[in-house]
Amino acid sequence: MTFPAHPERRAAVVTGASSGFGQAIAELLAAHGHPVVLGARRVDRLEELAGKIRAGGGEALALPLDLADPASIDAFTAAAEAQMGPIEVVVSNAGEVVLGSAIEFDPDAFVAQLQVNLMGAQRLVAGLGPALVARQRGDIVFVTSDVVRLPRSQMAAYVASKHALEGLARAMQMELEGTGVRVGIVRPGPAMTEQGSTWDIDTIAPVLAEWTAWGLMRHDGYLRATDVAAAVHAVVSMPRGAHLTLVEVEPEAPVRDDGIRA
Repeated sequence: MTFPAHPERRAAVVTGASSGFGQAIAELLAAHGHPVVLGARRVDRLEELAGKIRAGGGEALALPLDLADPASIDAFTAAAEAQMGPIEVVVSNAGEVVLGSAIEFDPDAFVAQLQVNLMGAQRLVAGLGPALVARQRGDIVFVTSDVVRLPRSQMAAYVASKHALEGLARAMQMELEGTGVRVGIVRPGPAMTEQGSTWDIDTIAPVLAEWTAWGLMRHDGYLRATDVAAAVHAVVSMPRGAHLTLVEVEPEAPVRDDGIRA
C-alpha cells in the first residue's frame, strides 16, 4: 500500500495570523518552506509579518479577513488560491473569547461569538476544501481549546463554540477519509497570548477564583505561542499514510523546588 508524497510546494493559509498562535504558526510553517497566506483584520500587522518572512527568504501574502463577515471570507478564500497558487494546508486558528455567563450573555453577542469561532471556520473550509479534495491531498487543521475537555465558567459562548468546532472537525474527518485530505485538531490549554489581555483585574480576578474552585488552575504554567505552532507543524508534516487526528497541548508545570515529586 502506497501513498503519494507531499508535493514540494505546500502553500498554507493561516487565519488569525496577526498575533499569538496564528503569527507563530505562520512563522514556523514559513521557516519550514511553506509559502503562507496570512489572514486577519489587522492588515498592518500582517504586512509587517509578511515582510519579516520575505526578508528571511520565505514567501508570504497578507490578505484582510474578518470571520464575522461572510463576504470577507469569500473574498479571502478566492484571493488566496488565485494569488498564491494551489493551497495544500489550511489552518483555521482565528477566534475570540468574551467573558460572560450563559444567562447573562446578550443573545446577539452569543451568536456573534459562534459566527467567528464556528460559522466563519466552516465557511473558510467550504471555500478552500473542495480544491484539496479534487487534488486528493492536503491538510486542514482546526485550533480549538481544552475547554472542550475542561469547560470553564464565565466562558459560555466560547466553550459552546469550541465544542461545536470540534464536532465539525470530527464529522469532516469521517467525510474526508479516503480522499487524501487529512483533518486534524490541535487543542491548546492555557496560554499567554494577546487573547484576554485586555481584561482588567476587576473582571478577571473573580473568574480566576471560580476556575480555581473548580480545580482548573493546577499550576501557573502557560503555553507559549511557539508551543502550539510546533503542534500544528507536527500535524501537517506527518508522512503520508499517517494521520494525527487530535493533539492536545498543555503547559508543563514548573519544576517544584520542595523536593516532593507529584
